[in-house]
Amino acid sequence: MANFLYRLGHSSSRHPFVVIGAWLATLLIAGAAFLGFGGTLTDSFSIPGLETERVTDQLAEEIPDLVGGSSRAVFATEDGSPFTGTQKEQVSAALEAATEVSSVTGVIDPFATQAQLEEQMAQLEGAPQQIADAQAQLDDGQAQLDAAQEQLNAGQEQLDAARAQLEAGQQQLDAAIAEAQANGTYDFAADQFAQQQAEIDAGLAQLDSQQQQIDANQATIDEQQAQLDDGAAELAAQTEQLEFSTSLAEAASGISTVSEDGSAALGIIQFGTNVYEVVQEDKDAVLEAISSAPLDGVTVNFSADIATDVSGVLGIGEVVGVLLAFAVLLVMMRAILPAAQPILTSVIGVGVGVATALAFSDVVEMSSVTPVLGVMLALAVGIDYSLFIVNRHRKQVRTGMDVHESAGLANGTSGNAVVFAGATVIVALLALNITAIPFLGIMGTVAAFSVGIAVLTAVTLTPALLGLMGTRVLSKKDRASIGSAEHHEEPAKAMSTGRAVVSFVAAVAALLVIAIPALSMRLGLPDGSQEPTDSTQYIAYKTVGEKFGEGVNGTLLVTADLPEAVTDDDLLATQVELIDALMENEDIAAVAPAGVSEDNDFLAFQVIPVEGPSSESTVQLVHDLRAQSPLDDGTEIGVAGEASGNIDVSEKLDSVLPLYLAIVVGLSLIILIIVFRSLLVPVIATLGFVLSLFAAFGALTAVYQWGWLGSLFGVHDPGPILSFLPILLTGILFGLAMDYQLFLTTGMREAYVHGTPAREAVVAGLNHGRAVVTAAAIIMASVFGGFMFSHIALIRPMGFGLAIGVLFDAFVVRMLIMPSLMHLAGDKAWWLPKWLDRIVPDVDVEGAALERSHPVTHHYDDEDSSDAPVTAPADPAPASGTPEDDAKS
Repeated sequence: MANFLYRLGHSSSRHPFVVIGAWLATLLIAGAAFLGFGGTLTDSFSIPGLETERVTDQLAEEIPDLVGGSSRAVFATEDGSPFTGTQKEQVSAALEAATEVSSVTGVIDPFATQAQLEEQMAQLEGAPQQIADAQAQLDDGQAQLDAAQEQLNAGQEQLDAARAQLEAGQQQLDAAIAEAQANGTYDFAADQFAQQQAEIDAGLAQLDSQQQQIDANQATIDEQQAQLDDGAAELAAQTEQLEFSTSLAEAASGISTVSEDGSAALGIIQFGTNVYEVVQEDKDAVLEAISSAPLDGVTVNFSADIATDVSGVLGIGEVVGVLLAFAVLLVMMRAILPAAQPILTSVIGVGVGVATALAFSDVVEMSSVTPVLGVMLALAVGIDYSLFIVNRHRKQVRTGMDVHESAGLANGTSGNAVVFAGATVIVALLALNITAIPFLGIMGTVAAFSVGIAVLTAVTLTPALLGLMGTRVLSKKDRASIGSAEHHEEPAKAMSTGRAVVSFVAAVAALLVIAIPALSMRLGLPDGSQEPTDSTQYIAYKTVGEKFGEGVNGTLLVTADLPEAVTDDDLLATQVELIDALMENEDIAAVAPAGVSEDNDFLAFQVIPVEGPSSESTVQLVHDLRAQSPLDDGTEIGVAGEASGNIDVSEKLDSVLPLYLAIVVGLSLIILIIVFRSLLVPVIATLGFVLSLFAAFGALTAVYQWGWLGSLFGVHDPGPILSFLPILLTGILFGLAMDYQLFLTTGMREAYVHGTPAREAVVAGLNHGRAVVTAAAIIMASVFGGFMFSHIALIRPMGFGLAIGVLFDAFVVRMLIMPSLMHLAGDKAWWLPKWLDRIVPDVDVEGAALERSHPVTHHYDDEDSSDAPVTAPADPAPASGTPEDDAKS
């Protein structure tokens, strides 16, 4: 590899315009591919298989109308007074204007909705009196019916008495007739008997007629009684429905579209798809349609899901970071051309890498963070990798080496280390795919690709530009002293053991103290409160929290999968029963029915937590609701919604962090054992990386979760740490830590295998690489630090974590802890068991063999690159792995 890179660097330096032209053509092609095929980025961070996704899929199947996305437009009067009639009409018209955008399926007018809610409440408030009046009418009717029944009963008694008298008269007449017939007097009294019989028959006929009238009246009373009973049953059902409706209204009393003081209103814009799938052009069109409408004395702000623009990857903060990097390079090199060269190389690499990756964003879903992470990493490592090669080249040119020979040799030595260091970063980033989290794997893959392009530009474009610059890679003062003895390094002296102990203890103690806040680190995704205080997203979020309650910003969608369908008559009772079960949780502020499936076997409810989406109580609420399932009757409870999804994503990422950390630590040990042919050095390097990583976690928690020094870093509303940031920091800082470990420890090993005592070799290696590693770390921290003030809320803590992690690892671990421990270990630092020594491949990372095969150097007498060759003695040191091998040679 070293010889190949030497030839590549040598050729590039002799044909700079070919290499530069090839890279510019590649940049143009990548840019054209992005413009032609690039798609839309998203702020969604979904993970397949999460509970929220399962419930959402079930909801889409059972109640499709609830799946479409929606965003908020938050209207507020400027003076805090209630909306006037004219202002209400203007708000309604502004929302209606948004329906002209093709992706908008409808809007919800806050005032019309609130009027409906108030009308329903008024009906509920008047219903008890209506029911009382109806009950009074029923009672009056029953009293009248009871009185009529009594009269009818009295008439029946009189009729029965009269009938009894007639029947007794009939018996007497029959007896008299029988007696008269027996004694032969019947003929004499026959007329009298006939008259009496006629009178009795007439009386009975009259009684029968009266009985028919009584029976008809009784039938009428029975019919009226049945009607009264039906009325009473209906009134009882209405009373029960009123009780249910009242319960629903009380549970939903915390949900409104107009604030209690009438000064704020929530307009809803509905989309046919998830909001994060809506193209930015449509989002901008909605914002423009509403914002440009006449709103006299009314302000309008929008929720983060529609107002956050993820189209840009660089802002003023990032530019300042690059300028700081240039300032560091200028101070280090004291010449404009070599100071600008690493930045130019890096920028071209960033353009090629990120544009190429974004060209695939139409076929692969990419989050808004993906290209920014690529820019951040490729820019930082691109500058550093080019710097390592340039620094080596400058040293060689100072000693008198030919420019093209030096460019090739620097590429074959430092460039070889750059390739190896870049490979460790790439492997760490690609390992993010092991987490089985798609968006994280895509982020890692894009970042790895961008770093790979940065490595390619470093080993091809850097030598080309070095060849083009010639001796102007040095300052004017240095050019005047090329080849002089002042450029040779002095022999190193070992540090004192006492200093090593103090440095080690103090550094470890400091990092452990800084790491303490990491013990309380909570993970989450940012909400509107993390946006800049003057942004529309932040104002909308805070207005909603102040006027409608914090929980409205974190609305949950709770589903109930019933064991069997219910009838329409029983639906309301079932909803009330479920709402009562939900409202037992004290972290719920309000609940309202949201939808019912066609079969009445699947219900959905809108649940408003007491606190915001990132609060601990809301996280606990989601867990508590899921723990309630199934209910006693077998009903299964599910929880969905954006807040629930964010919680699930954060917990999933938290669960895979230990696995990923174990993979990275194991990878670190294997790589370093191969590179340094030692057991103790890899252990020291790996433990140091873990220590700096947790210190970075602690600092991140203290600033962004606890709010310490918040004003300095723009943290106005502390909250949970970005859920995928710990994993990203682990992978990225591992790769960068190995870079610094490589450039410092290879110098120590090189000095050791060439016969320098172990402790002096530690200082020699430190002196050899300290300046360039210091500059590289400051540059990288500057670039990362520029992202702390990014316009994208997700990026700010990422920039801080990477910047502080690099500083901890480079200056505390690599320059204090690692040299101190290696000094204390002495020769044991380089011990490797013989059996392991036989199977570990010999990796010449620094290209020592290449240096021995290209020992000739030249110096220049003037600036015009005319050379007078001066042959220097070849380095007699062999490419051995131990001092014993050197002695044999």
